[in-house]
Amino acid sequence: MDLTPEPVKKLLAKYKFRDVAIEELQKVHRIHPDMQIHVGSFTSTDKMQKDLLKLIGNIPVTYQGRIYNLPILMWLLESFPFTPPVCMLRPTANMVVREGRHVDARGRIHLPLLHNWDHPKTSVNGLLAEMIAKFEEEPPLSTKPSDEAEDPNDLLAFVSRLKMNEGGNRFDSVKVTVVGSGDLGMATVMSIMAKGGVDKLVLIDIPECSTKSGTMDLEIFSLPKVEVSKDLSASAGSKVVVMTANAWSNEQSYVGVVQTNVDMYRGIIPGLARLSPNAVLLIASQPVDIMTHVAWRQSGLPPTHVIGAGCNLESERLAHIFNISLVANNAGKKPWLIGEMSDNKVAVWSTVTPGIGTHPELSPVSNSTRPLIDRGFELLKGKGQRSWSVALSIADITYSIVTDQRKTHSVTTLAQGWGGISAAVFLSLPCVLGACGSTRLAGVSLVQEDDSKLKESVSSLDNLMSQLRL
Repeated sequence: MDLTPEPVKKLLAKYKFRDVAIEELQKVHRIHPDMQIHVGSFTSTDKMQKDLLKLIGNIPVTYQGRIYNLPILMWLLESFPFTPPVCMLRPTANMVVREGRHVDARGRIHLPLLHNWDHPKTSVNGLLAEMIAKFEEEPPLSTKPSDEAEDPNDLLAFVSRLKMNEGGNRFDSVKVTVVGSGDLGMATVMSIMAKGGVDKLVLIDIPECSTKSGTMDLEIFSLPKVEVSKDLSASAGSKVVVMTANAWSNEQSYVGVVQTNVDMYRGIIPGLARLSPNAVLLIASQPVDIMTHVAWRQSGLPPTHVIGAGCNLESERLAHIFNISLVANNAGKKPWLIGEMSDNKVAVWSTVTPGIGTHPELSPVSNSTRPLIDRGFELLKGKGQRSWSVALSIADITYSIVTDQRKTHSVTTLAQGWGGISAAVFLSLPCVLGACGSTRLAGVSLVQEDDSKLKESVSSLDNLMSQLRL
């Protein structure tokens, strides 16, 4: 890989981890010698432009014993390789992108390794290997329709004959489903419709749900764009599916109570995933850390598509307190609450760097900012989580997804690989949310006190999961 051209050298010198980036690019060259480095103008979602390095090349995808070269592009952000590249398909003039689990309509690639990026444990070579494996399972490109005869053995010709709605629906309108018609479910319906961005909302009334249903009133005083149903099939083709349902239980033990919810999920989640295979599952059932994990395991969806409401509400409250009550001069930083939905939550900062196409960077709470965080925690006490306040938070998360805001939220997500976490547990972490799900922000080394709290939560959640029958 030639890094000697003057434009490449000049831009590479501006990268925060130049030497590590060069080492990573050299490793890529050893395995993929045809990948080339170029300079280009990257346009972020807010239409701002910035010069970045990009890797361009083809990856070999094997289908029915034949090898096909699929063109890709990888934008290297300024914190590369500690932040994941932005990966895109590069369809030729006779190709079109086939939207699916790992590729959106614009050709952007979304893979589990990008979501769980944690260099040096993850690498570009590992990402390319995963890309090849996933594309062999689900080809991402098809040929444009043509009247001419096509080679039946050609990969792209094969893909072009696949139905676009195989296993689900492809649609232009935005559809959201809320499962559970108790107080939280009803408040969520109202909040999502008030927030906007949704063309149709389906409320699924679950008989197993322990909360009192409000569907009768909704049927009497019908709302535009809202459909009430007891049939899961009404959810088909949703972009977001929100789970608010909790099952009733007479169990005395905590594990028994949670198991009742797990049993209810077993009869619902697989069907929802089958009906909307490209949807983002947003979990609000309790306990949210466990139930998000359960939903991920039962749905078979990638971790980027299964998230929980998590600490989003309290993080936004804390940021509001800092801006209004404390009038804190935090030098462009925003506080986030991360971890388990318990007293073990800890805070981190993120730097706000708008308009350059990169994700915010996290930093731990230092001794100098600890008193400010502690004061914020004190002001948070007693706020509570009423159904309408949680519903407003859910609506904000949903809006970011359906309108592809690429906005950061502290949501429950697979934490494995983040900050040295080895167990497969779900915790609240800052994630960028958009039409193709969630992307975690890069991990950060916490101070000992906060790290101990996080490790305690990991151990507790891992232990509880081992006692449940999924």
